[in-house]
Amino acid sequence: MIFVPSVVIVLSIIIILYFCIIKRKKKVLQKKIEDIDEIQSDESLQFNFSTISAATHNFSDANKLGRGGFGTVYKGTLSDGQEIAVKRLSVNSGQGEEEFKNEVVLLVKLQHKNLVRVLGFCLDGEEKLLVYELMKHGSLDQFLFDPVKRTYLNWERRYKIIGGIAKGLLYLHEDSRLKIIHRDLKGSNVLLGEDMVPKISDFGMARIFLVNQNQASTKRICGTFGYMAPEYAMHGKFSVKSDVYSFGVLILEILSGKRSNSFGGFEGAENVLSYAWGLWKEERSMELLDPTLRECYSANEVMRCIQIGLLCVQEDVANRPTMAWIIHMLNNHSVTLPSPLSPSAFLLRGKTEPEIHSEEADNISVNQMSMTEFYPR
Repeated sequence: MIFVPSVVIVLSIIIILYFCIIKRKKKVLQKKIEDIDEIQSDESLQFNFSTISAATHNFSDANKLGRGGFGTVYKGTLSDGQEIAVKRLSVNSGQGEEEFKNEVVLLVKLQHKNLVRVLGFCLDGEEKLLVYELMKHGSLDQFLFDPVKRTYLNWERRYKIIGGIAKGLLYLHEDSRLKIIHRDLKGSNVLLGEDMVPKISDFGMARIFLVNQNQASTKRICGTFGYMAPEYAMHGKFSVKSDVYSFGVLILEILSGKRSNSFGGFEGAENVLSYAWGLWKEERSMELLDPTLRECYSANEVMRCIQIGLLCVQEDVANRPTMAWIIHMLNNHSVTLPSPLSPSAFLLRGKTEPEIHSEEADNISVNQMSMTEFYPR
């Protein structure tokens, strides 16, 4: 007789939880609709397609700045002389609309000196355009991996770039009114403004977390190999520590002046992580430094950055520092840094593809823009 009431209680709890989940999803959907409607009703943010077409000389190849997984970016000049960058999503891209709305919603709400600033957007039939402030220096990777331009990035500039990116990520993770995981941090998604101030860009695949949410998972993996944290690449789990991992890879690239995947076979290394870790174990870490910096640099700052980079890419998510702690370590040289543990064996072996067995895991790109999913709060 006791068994029947127990079953009824359990079933009641399950039903209540089910309806709570449904109610929460409806609120999320309603919030998404409200955010989009609010932005689309703001005339100050809307551009006419004819205005953008004229500014870019009808999207001429001469004005093309770059191409990503879902569209092309063009340089343009408005009638008042203001220079702009325009992201034009591919008309035939079946995955463009939600990512476009995602980026519009995020960038309109976010304001920080280390985030790219959106000026507006255009929705005209199948045309979807995002209008940004123009970053005349282009992206970080265009400087860092160019044999001539990289010489312009002396140690002082590189150290400030590392600090600026860290501040931008801290704002996304903790200081904005939203809690945002970027999910595709890399050199091509960091633009350089006046005085080489870094600005994080490309929020098409960013994910908004709830205030008390620390981790999420997805079967639809997207991002760029070499920068993806192992728990995300292999299991679809991501958190603020996923961005921390990508930041660690980026630090080591900034220090070495080389792409992560360009170390194949060098001293037995497969990528910048295995090379940096090998040097660290042998107490030869300074050999990681870009030869163009060997004449003028701060050895103390370089070693701190190498150590911070290795702390960021530790295999155990719990061992990686937060962005707040990273900035504290960068700015306070009296702070003793912990010794890093080994990066993921998965990545030290140089494996280039995650072991994902899902038909939905189809949005990964190599060194190009990739975007998916929209989860407002």
